Amino acid sequence: MGELIELTIREASQRLRRREISAVELTRAYLDRIAEVDPQVRAFITVTADEAMRAAEAADLRLAKGEAVMPLTGIPLAIKDVICTKGIRTTCGSRMLENFVPPYDATVIKRLKAAGAIILGKTNMDEFAMGSSTENSAFFATHNPWDLSRVPGGSSGGSAAAVAAGEAPGGLGSDTGGSIRQPAALCGIVGLKPTYGRVSRFGLVAFASSLDQIGPFARNAYDMALLLEVIAGHDPLDSTSVDVPVPDYIAALTGDIRGLKIGIPVEYWGEGAEPGVVATVKQAIEVLQGLGAEVRETSLPNTRFGIASYYIIAPAEASANLARYDGVKYGFSVQEAANSWEALERTRGLGFGPEVKRRIMLGTYALSAGYYDAYYLRAERVRRLIKQDFDRAFAEFDVLVSPVSPTVAFRIGERIADPYQMYLMDVFTIPANLAGIPGISIPCGFSEGLPVGLQIFGKHFDESTVLRVADAFQRVTSYHMRRPALGGQRVSSA
Repeated sequence: MGELIELTIREASQRLRRREISAVELTRAYLDRIAEVDPQVRAFITVTADEAMRAAEAADLRLAKGEAVMPLTGIPLAIKDVICTKGIRTTCGSRMLENFVPPYDATVIKRLKAAGAIILGKTNMDEFAMGSSTENSAFFATHNPWDLSRVPGGSSGGSAAAVAAGEAPGGLGSDTGGSIRQPAALCGIVGLKPTYGRVSRFGLVAFASSLDQIGPFARNAYDMALLLEVIAGHDPLDSTSVDVPVPDYIAALTGDIRGLKIGIPVEYWGEGAEPGVVATVKQAIEVLQGLGAEVRETSLPNTRFGIASYYIIAPAEASANLARYDGVKYGFSVQEAANSWEALERTRGLGFGPEVKRRIMLGTYALSAGYYDAYYLRAERVRRLIKQDFDRAFAEFDVLVSPVSPTVAFRIGERIADPYQMYLMDVFTIPANLAGIPGISIPCGFSEGLPVGLQIFGKHFDESTVLRVADAFQRVTSYHMRRPALGGQRVSSA
């Protein structure tokens, strides 16, 4: 098992096509790994062992026949439990949807299946993707594989922890304000938020529809490119999906970033950023400079308003999206009530957790009569200013780089009672969602023995350059190869 779970997606794909290993062997190795370490990590809500083995057998048949197969054929993946999977329950980490089984697959799941990928199961998350630590799950908290007393980040903490713990070589998450990049940073793996509209949101259970975006997790930039090529592309079922060509992301991974212009936003190094995180990211920037990139400071002055703007816009959209959970059409329902209004109140009161209810109330207040102009409309105007800051910066630079999280992973329970401190964990990631640009987190070192992530922002629909920079960095560093000690063994290439 140990050797197989150390393989990257690229390496596993090559060995599958050479028939050196089988998809059944690979899938069984990951299922055994889940059985071994997930009682400690708690990354999965649902493990689909039988379905995974059937898909692996089908992949082996295709490989044995010599059919033309895609690089993901026979590759097991972990899927965040906010993405609909036909016949497999999709809980969104909430009691409200604890027993919900979708009758259809999300577009990204259809594309993964068509590419021959195998679904290992559905991963834990903050309820309805609202959180930065995966402590807001209605079921249990997920633990960081590097230190089981700490959070993995959120809201896609289950998928990030699964990849970091060797329970899957890659997976999918969703990113509304940093929910892919932040857990990737805290777990020492790679996580990408694509441009808004690059990947279909059809079948993604909505949190904030103008901000949500599905994206992949992997161990390196090459594997990320393989995953993105499969899930990206126009989808007529998603009205926000943009019909632009999907480039050859693998071809962009040249390893050469000489002459590339990299901007360092001065606003991303301020109060709240731990000295160890700042020092580690600055060392990573020196590596990029050593590879021939031109590095200079720049300014995104409206970034300081990102948190305030986001926590009006996102809750406002959430309050509208979550109004559908009324106990009538589907999901959790309280039947013992004197009338329909009492049934609705009790359903939502018992079905939603405290963080979800907090954000619904914030959003409803911001949209209410007399406050819409003062809060929501003003937040949208600030959002436009943030986007314009990025537009001006990208007229001068190819990419921008910064820390992902102001801190390393904090201890479970440390911030759960202080929503403001929890919200500040997304201070460096939120602006990319407000502007709709792509951003990636890659491992760039350690502080206090815990992973630190380097964030790379790109121009709209220019994931190729973002991946090119990430790949160039990983060719000359080994941080992405290091693995935490779990299950009585240390899986490490460092």
